[in-house]
Amino acid sequence: MPRRTATMLASTLMLIALLCAGVFIPVPYSEMSPGPTVNTLGNHEGEPVLQISGRKTYAADGHLNMTTVRVTSADYKMNLVEAVYGWLAHDSKVVPHDTLYPDGKTEQQSTQENAEEFSQSQESAKVAALKELGIPVKSWVIVSTVVKGSPAQGRLHAGDVIKAVDGTAVKQPADVAKLVTKHQPGQKVDFTIVPAKEQAAAEKKNTTATTTRDITITTTTSDDSGKKRAIVGISAGTDHTFPFSIDIKLADVGGPSAGLMFALGIYDKLTPGDLTGGKFVAGTGTIDDNGKVGPIGGIEMKTVGARDKGAQYFLTPAENCAAAAKDTPSGLTLVKVNTIEDALGALKDIRTGKTADLPKCTTK
Repeated sequence: MPRRTATMLASTLMLIALLCAGVFIPVPYSEMSPGPTVNTLGNHEGEPVLQISGRKTYAADGHLNMTTVRVTSADYKMNLVEAVYGWLAHDSKVVPHDTLYPDGKTEQQSTQENAEEFSQSQESAKVAALKELGIPVKSWVIVSTVVKGSPAQGRLHAGDVIKAVDGTAVKQPADVAKLVTKHQPGQKVDFTIVPAKEQAAAEKKNTTATTTRDITITTTTSDDSGKKRAIVGISAGTDHTFPFSIDIKLADVGGPSAGLMFALGIYDKLTPGDLTGGKFVAGTGTIDDNGKVGPIGGIEMKTVGARDKGAQYFLTPAENCAAAAKDTPSGLTLVKVNTIEDALGALKDIRTGKTADLPKCTTK
């Protein structure tokens, strides 16, 4: 066999061997790609996404689309060839596996966490929209979760209303941690609560629960990576009573990033006229009870997904603007927002044709 032919054959076999090895060599990466985008003003799987009863609503045209990202599962083993393809592709992004599933988080744990965040984002979206409309919402601090094996287990329960800690009234979730950490580990802390069952019964009757109980818990030392401090093993959250029913019907979606678009959809349905002026607006961003918009992950994939569906404008959390602006899909205008008020102001400019006034995202 001629030397040149032998060399080419050996090189070809080596290339084939490397490609085969690449298929079987696992790499510690995961992939993100554009997920579904759903119009919060429209229907999904045959029913309205936003269902409001007990209050007058108004028809709304146009699009206020929430956007999503698809990710590979926690137990998916990406190979080298797939990773290289993902790095080169425009409509996907390869990231370290631990970015999506930190601390060895399982698929089940991730799904549960995303579901909890999605539920909380819906509540905050409702509160933010109604506050912006000047509609009163009753709120109180509750026990959100109780850590298994902690001092609070069996003493406090998820849904208990926290009225006071050590006799000091609690007005927001952060107050609970501040008051508990004033103690040294091993010291006792007094909680004044309304038990979850009594609170639920009062809500059902549309009355205020008045029966409180005092529970004393001995603190222990925190075991996380932060500064050592006194804890009882709970996380505090907020619960609300709304003056009318607002249901968000959207299955198979997780995480907190749809909060802004849900809030805008609710606002649009509760006000006459049309927020978008018939334009196709998409967006993303977390939202808190006071209407502040927060950053999300996968912004590049969300802008691609939105533009593929026909979006003209994309409401972008200010902290995500620089990353999104580095690779903006052609024909899509990125609009920077910090609050729900910013978003409503931008929508006014869009529907009135004053697009030159829009606060656009830049790479800086």
